Amino acid sequence: MATTASVLDRYAEYEATIGIEVHVQLMTKSKIFCACDNAPCQEPNRNICDVCSGYPGPLPVLNKQVVDYAILAGLATNCSISPRSYFDRKHYFYPDLPKNYQITQQMEPICHEGFVPIRLDDGQIKKVRLMRIHMEEDAGKNLHSPDGDESFVDLNRTGTPLLEIVSYPDMCNADEAKAYLKALRLLVRYLGICSGNMEEGAFRADTNVSVRKKGAAELGTRCELKNINSFKFIGDAIEYELERQIGLLERGDRVSQETRLWNTRTRETAAMRSKEEVADYRYFEDPDLPLIEINDEWIGRVRKLLPELPHERFNRLCSECGLEPSEAEILVEDVELANYFEQARSTTKSRNLINWVLRDVMAFLKEEKIELIELKMQPDQLATLVDMVDGGVINNRAAQEVFKTVAQTGKDPRGVVKEVGLEQISSVDELEKIVSEVMSENSSQVEAYRQTRNERMFGFFVGAVMKKTGGRANPTVIKELIKKHLQ
Repeated sequence: MATTASVLDRYAEYEATIGIEVHVQLMTKSKIFCACDNAPCQEPNRNICDVCSGYPGPLPVLNKQVVDYAILAGLATNCSISPRSYFDRKHYFYPDLPKNYQITQQMEPICHEGFVPIRLDDGQIKKVRLMRIHMEEDAGKNLHSPDGDESFVDLNRTGTPLLEIVSYPDMCNADEAKAYLKALRLLVRYLGICSGNMEEGAFRADTNVSVRKKGAAELGTRCELKNINSFKFIGDAIEYELERQIGLLERGDRVSQETRLWNTRTRETAAMRSKEEVADYRYFEDPDLPLIEINDEWIGRVRKLLPELPHERFNRLCSECGLEPSEAEILVEDVELANYFEQARSTTKSRNLINWVLRDVMAFLKEEKIELIELKMQPDQLATLVDMVDGGVINNRAAQEVFKTVAQTGKDPRGVVKEVGLEQISSVDELEKIVSEVMSENSSQVEAYRQTRNERMFGFFVGAVMKKTGGRANPTVIKELIKKHLQ
């Protein structure tokens, strides 16, 4: 994580406290309290029923997989799992909330007191503490006509299962906030419980920002930055808000507790509404849903579903595979690419493998505009190619040609080498003759080099030999032979 310049660098007497509430849409087959399909739907108000559209009378029935996913997220974030929890009703009016209340967990959340480790730019690990994780239902979506005269309500999203993950205000700047969000998004994707798609709202964050003078006993007044759908915009919004709040305090004004929106065009936050307090929602236990009792057997069953977590994989790639932190970080952030690398590494232990994955594989995918699953070169084929280079069967120049052919066709690398005739010439006797020919054909350049020892001219001889051998000469051998002939 690269540290960027911050507003706080200009106001050394101030410090920021940042806490984040993240809403994670769960990838269950059905919604949280009804049997409606939980898949995205383009046609408005298609995936709805009497329960999720708020008709009086029908009763909600809890989706057990939502509870499993909540426990899984709690275990992955080092939380304690509550043996008993229940749902509450959170009352407020919005056009996209047909019941005029949301079913959520306020008093007894299913998970509490955990942490998420984040890696700082100096390599140190910081634990961002979690206050709670609770289950709740999502609301619908308001759609506004382009001319602004009409608005419509799409209830397809109503009843989508959510986990709300609430951190303590442990983050001190925008870089830490972004690192936390990236770590949490990666975590839920590794768990397979959320797509992490921010543009579609599957992973969205409400960021609470406040400032205070260093050494102050109490936290400053917080403002909530809501509905920002990219890490960059969240970082920019935090920076703007820090400067806005510090400016108010420097002028002797006070910061109002409110919810603010980020305008990507003007790059400013603007007040949306005053921030509600808990009492405003008139919480009470939902009488239609039973108490949730979670025993050790249930937790143990879910614990078996835990995969290797991102930070665990990072540590293993560095310690067991000898990767640099920057290399391991790229792999960990792309699950499919990391799997590809590890499958290839089961065939070869070459240190050069990571270079081929991060350089050639990634470049080919970008150039061809394809996904990794579409790449025709299998992991074991890449391993074979790397071993042929390491073993001197082919040189790097030929390997590039082989790579492209295999990536496009899926042919066996060894077969491609034989078919095209790319085997490297390493025979000293054979290369000695070719070097002698080059020296004879370029006697004036030989004399000029002996007088100047110009390295660019040395490269000329290397290129001439490579040209005569069709690029198949072993570079190490020919360099030594050229040096001998130029003495």
